[in-house]
Amino acid sequence: MRPPPPTLLPPLLLMLSGFGAAAPPADSLAQLPAPGNLKVHLYNAQQALSWEPVSLDSDPRPVVYQVQYKYSTSSNWYDVNKEDSKVDCTNLTRTECDFTANSLSEGFPRRFNISLRVRAKLGGLVSAWATAPWFEHYRNATIGPPENIRVTPEEGSLIIRLSAPFDVPATEAYFVYCVYYWEKAGAKQVTRPFRSNFITLNDLKPLRVYCFQVKAELFLTKENISRPGHLSNISCCETAADASVKLQQDFLAAGTTFLVLSVVVGSCLFLVLRYRGLVKHWFHSPPRIPSQIEEYLKDPAQPILDALDKDSSPKDDTWDSVSVVTFPENEQEGSPQSTLNQSAGPSHQPTEGVLCAKEAATCLSGLDGAT
Repeated sequence: MRPPPPTLLPPLLLMLSGFGAAAPPADSLAQLPAPGNLKVHLYNAQQALSWEPVSLDSDPRPVVYQVQYKYSTSSNWYDVNKEDSKVDCTNLTRTECDFTANSLSEGFPRRFNISLRVRAKLGGLVSAWATAPWFEHYRNATIGPPENIRVTPEEGSLIIRLSAPFDVPATEAYFVYCVYYWEKAGAKQVTRPFRSNFITLNDLKPLRVYCFQVKAELFLTKENISRPGHLSNISCCETAADASVKLQQDFLAAGTTFLVLSVVVGSCLFLVLRYRGLVKHWFHSPPRIPSQIEEYLKDPAQPILDALDKDSSPKDDTWDSVSVVTFPENEQEGSPQSTLNQSAGPSHQPTEGVLCAKEAATCLSGLDGAT
């Protein structure tokens, strides 16, 4: 933006919106109606000029608009073009010229009085200039609420962090902030003004929900002028518990856990004792068929006794067989002979005259009596 002349005139009484006063025609070509209802929009860092459209019923061609500006310290008008203001508003087809600055070094200087005017053009036809009221950004801008509001709950306090509604040079202006807060369904309180972007609300009750709003106010550095801003949206947050409350919560949690465990264990023990027969039935393994019978069932042709005796007879037990031979009485006078034949080995089916070794003494004593 072209810098203003060095000489400053006293500030003028300003108005932001209203119908622009149409300047007298500059020449005989002023046959188009002048744009009407000029409005200057100043919200935070936004700077824009809008107007009502112009049209001719006899000419369907689009109307274009040209915007110019001047400082209160100069009588010269300058086009709003890219060379001076980074914005081209010399041949607009829309009915708004937005010259909001992308940085502090761009846009109209916020501490100077600015005047804007616009006219319509259609081919060789040109309307009269329509002029907007003078404005100074710092004096006439609408200040919005702070941005990026964040809150952190602490023990009996809330820490609020925020950003300014828009950037301002420290040599020209600064912001102060006030916080309106209240306990939910309680009376509203307000803090003292803070210039810091870090605000702490102290002396709050623990574990209570508090709501708050933040308002920014713009102060000019070299002048006793301020612009109050709008309140932010309502935000609510619960404060954290202090040490004593945390200790009580820990004890309560431990007691609750112990009580729940006791109830569960007691209930399980009662159910086991009450239905122990059913529980035993559930967990008892079902009876199994002996392996010998299971083998027999698999092969019914196998003798059942042999199947049962296959694994039941000891393998290391031995049996002794004894044979007794007797002679007639007439031959006893000769040389009676008795033969004992011992043979080791198992015998599963002993015959007549064959006795077990355990009964050998009885057999021999019987033999002596017979002879």
